[in-house]
Amino acid sequence: MTKVVFLISLLLFNGVLMAQTIPMRAEYWQFKPGMVEFVEGGAGSGAAAMKIVDGKGLVILKGVDFSDGVIEFDLLPAEKQFSSMYFRYRDSLESECFYFRTDRMGQPQAIQYTPVIGGINCWNLYDDYQTSAEWQPNMPIHTKLVVSGRRMRVYLNHGGEPALDVPRLEGNATHGAICFEGQATLSNVVIRQGQVEGLPAAEGFDPITNDPHYIRHWLVTEPELIPKEVDFSFALMPDSQRVWKPVGVERRGLVNLTRMYPAQNFVRRIVFLKTTLHSDGAKTCQLQLGFMNEVWVWLNGQWLYVDKNYYGTPIAKQRGRISIGNSTLTVPLEKGDNQLMIGVGGGFYGWGVMARVEELEGITMK
Repeated sequence: MTKVVFLISLLLFNGVLMAQTIPMRAEYWQFKPGMVEFVEGGAGSGAAAMKIVDGKGLVILKGVDFSDGVIEFDLLPAEKQFSSMYFRYRDSLESECFYFRTDRMGQPQAIQYTPVIGGINCWNLYDDYQTSAEWQPNMPIHTKLVVSGRRMRVYLNHGGEPALDVPRLEGNATHGAICFEGQATLSNVVIRQGQVEGLPAAEGFDPITNDPHYIRHWLVTEPELIPKEVDFSFALMPDSQRVWKPVGVERRGLVNLTRMYPAQNFVRRIVFLKTTLHSDGAKTCQLQLGFMNEVWVWLNGQWLYVDKNYYGTPIAKQRGRISIGNSTLTVPLEKGDNQLMIGVGGGFYGWGVMARVEELEGITMK
């Protein structure tokens, strides 16, 4: 009998007492003066609520160090574009972010996830971490995040299936604070530390794992500043003294330059990547290229291709996000070893490159 009582007590501790309901009172939150108001019956739920009236800055939950578990809340957004929440927030440089595009309800960009790496919001590097979603205007959105290791699932309005399934959380931080940003009314905040609802901690399947066409091994230089009012200069080209170091790819074949070389204040810089393609004879192949934000491509020392991908411009590709479908170029290979070199420029949020050779017959990658 004693063992049964102990077991029930243990289950109650793990299943109930670990659920933490967060009071909507000022002493539980950190914020700048004038940012928030505390009201009764806010967000249409009848519960006490916190109204964020100034969306410029973070409202941080005090005393919670979150790693894995459930974060649940009701959110009535008032921002015209973004309403965000951060978790595993270590500081302004490293965190994870889930957000609503409040002006994109019903569109493929309605809800999104992005990491913050080195102070850079990397939304333009992860076009697959977004999806369409619906909610009722002027009604609170019940939101539940289940976080386990490298995985996350997001449920909206008590839906049985996840509205967004993230196969890999890309941030560097493994634990930290929970924060909210953007004008909104927030209520019914509940944290369940450690309760992951069966979600595995290991990252999900990478869709390119079995695809041999991706270039996975590169050499890379250190970044250099691109002078103001200069688009490109041959003075930026690597000389014989330039140091090259090996770099592999992340999911989807991405060389994530933001993780390697984060920068703030949108400073425009350039690095060079190079690799070798060996061909059994003279032939052409098609190279699919994804990039942020600019590329200059050479083959065997000869100009081959130049392009740009900036959000909000007429030449933006995939809404200014990196994708293997950004561009395709014809590569005239010679017999033997061919050096492919890409200058990659960045200065607008995340930067990186991915490349895939469409036809591999007679071609090997070194």
